[in-house]
Amino acid sequence: MIREHDRIVLTEAVAKQGLEAGDVGTVVHVYADGKAYEVEFTTLDGGTAAVATVEANAVRPVTSHEITHARELAAR
Repeated sequence: MIREHDRIVLTEAVAKQGLEAGDVGTVVHVYADGKAYEVEFTTLDGGTAAVATVEANAVRPVTSHEITHARELAAR
């Protein structure tokens, strides 16, 4: 079960927020017993890049065998 403050990985893009599959975020709220999550995505210097509500099937937990990958945000 994914909980508040857990790190997650998007499994699909959230185009309207400029987010791509593989982006890593932090859960800030759990809706309806884990059916959806409010997730904050930050830049590497700590700024908020986006906050998105995503369905449970659009995220997965981070594992101990992964590393973070950097990419430029698309211009908005």
